[in-house]
Amino acid sequence: MSTALDDTGAVLEARKAHNEKLALQADKSRATWFPMLLLAVLAVLPLLQFTGNYNYLLHLTLFTASYVVMAAGWNILGGFAGYISLGHNVFFAIGGYFAGMIFARTGISTIILAPLAGLLAGVIGYLIGLITLRVRGPSFIISSLALVMIARILFDNWEFVGGAAGLSLKANDLPVQWAKLPYYYAFLVMAAFAVWASYRIKHSKFGLGLRAISKDEIKAESAGIDTRLYKTLAFAISAFFVGMAGAVWGEYLTYIRPNIFLIILVSVNMVLMCILGGKGTIAGPVIGAILIVAFNEFFVATLGASEINILATGLIMALALMFFPLGIVGSLAKAGRLPRILNWD
Repeated sequence: MSTALDDTGAVLEARKAHNEKLALQADKSRATWFPMLLLAVLAVLPLLQFTGNYNYLLHLTLFTASYVVMAAGWNILGGFAGYISLGHNVFFAIGGYFAGMIFARTGISTIILAPLAGLLAGVIGYLIGLITLRVRGPSFIISSLALVMIARILFDNWEFVGGAAGLSLKANDLPVQWAKLPYYYAFLVMAAFAVWASYRIKHSKFGLGLRAISKDEIKAESAGIDTRLYKTLAFAISAFFVGMAGAVWGEYLTYIRPNIFLIILVSVNMVLMCILGGKGTIAGPVIGAILIVAFNEFFVATLGASEINILATGLIMALALMFFPLGIVGSLAKAGRLPRILNWD
């Protein structure tokens, strides 16, 4: 009897040692210092304002950071759980309108209200998820699109929030040179938090369950995972991040309007950023956001604000996915060629 126990103990110890060895190897291939360095560089970037006018650079950076927040949030549902939603800009609108209306009436900054707006979006996301996540695949995608259409009709005809004309918001009192700074740092902090939260979720029991659902939901359910609870929680968490981004975006623009929040391009961008960067990875949404914003800005500058620049961006996307079918991070990782600075998983 004691011999059998000794053998079992030896097996467990060997397994533990093997797992620790694998973890050590993973740590050696993971450049966790790089996102910290990138964050530090971006934190001091506004100092350039002392040497000239870099408002355009600050705008591009905060715009990219806002999409990092949303894409990282969307990735929790679409990347980890495998449920592709094209309706997440509804939560962008919920956050924007909730915080914007309070700001317009009380003067409380949307930066302060952003977590509360995110919580509201998360609660509504949870309730919507209880209904829409009963279906899978194309049916879920269609239901998410229907959600955007319903929300657009509602906000267009809701006079209390300004209807289709929307509502103007007061600009801050800072000099033009520094007016973007509060929103810049707000989006930077939210982006860092979204990426960190994605990492923590992916390496948790909850994240393991989401990935099991993505691989095979029926088998995951057979293994004892409460798939309905996991999916709705993922929906709520992803809605939380998108809602937070919407809250601050409204004040930054100084107005809230349905045709800003409730256009399909916002949701499509979230999806494309994750697909291009690497759906289900930590760095993927960040890489995708940077590239798509850069592509759009370049083609608008060179080809003008017309359908041609959208076509050019689409061609770049198609070519990129031909060579990187799992996204840039996913494809490079599978081929064993992922640079350490992109390995945040």
